[in-house]
Amino acid sequence: MKKILHIVATPRGDDSRTLKVSQAFLERFKRKYPECAIDELNVAAESLPSLSVKMIYGKYVLLGGKELTEKLKEAWNPIERHIERFLLADGYLISSPMWNFGIPYPLKQYIDLIVQPKYLFRYTEKGVEGLVKNRKMVVITSRGGDYSQESPFHAYDFQEPYLRAIFGLVGITDITFVNAQPMDAMGQQVQDKKIEAAKELAKKTADVF
Repeated sequence: MKKILHIVATPRGDDSRTLKVSQAFLERFKRKYPECAIDELNVAAESLPSLSVKMIYGKYVLLGGKELTEKLKEAWNPIERHIERFLLADGYLISSPMWNFGIPYPLKQYIDLIVQPKYLFRYTEKGVEGLVKNRKMVVITSRGGDYSQESPFHAYDFQEPYLRAIFGLVGITDITFVNAQPMDAMGQQVQDKKIEAAKELAKKTADVF
């Protein structure tokens, strides 16, 4: 593995509980794989391109199995740059808090930019084929409440199912989640304990990534 793309989806910087766990993962990973580069993309700080009418029209051209015209190719340059950066990575780390039971909107915008036909997936006679194969992903999250399988609030977790589904569509099926939860519902002592537990799990995950 030569490069990991670390996709950060929190604007809180050093105050981020998600990044505290991610840092534990990265420190262990760097010790084990010192030659592997870490490319960090903070979608909460990055000025991501908005989908223009031309971009959306280009998407339907590609969905129809046709090639982009020169004018549409020019409009697609910002999208292609992000797709290329994504595809240059051999593995992925996503650091994302849970917002309103799902993912932060900058991460959703980024996913909407890169998940494009002919780039990350294609349609075949047998159905959709993901084009991003043989790569691993780790998703580190922090949640205010407890949305684990044992929790009565598990059904409200739209974060993990969505990320598994969308990245599974493009071919990334080896996805490990490290969820720090609950962060707010049971007080500071529980929060501290759960962060430490998540850090230990993150380190173990880095060992086998």
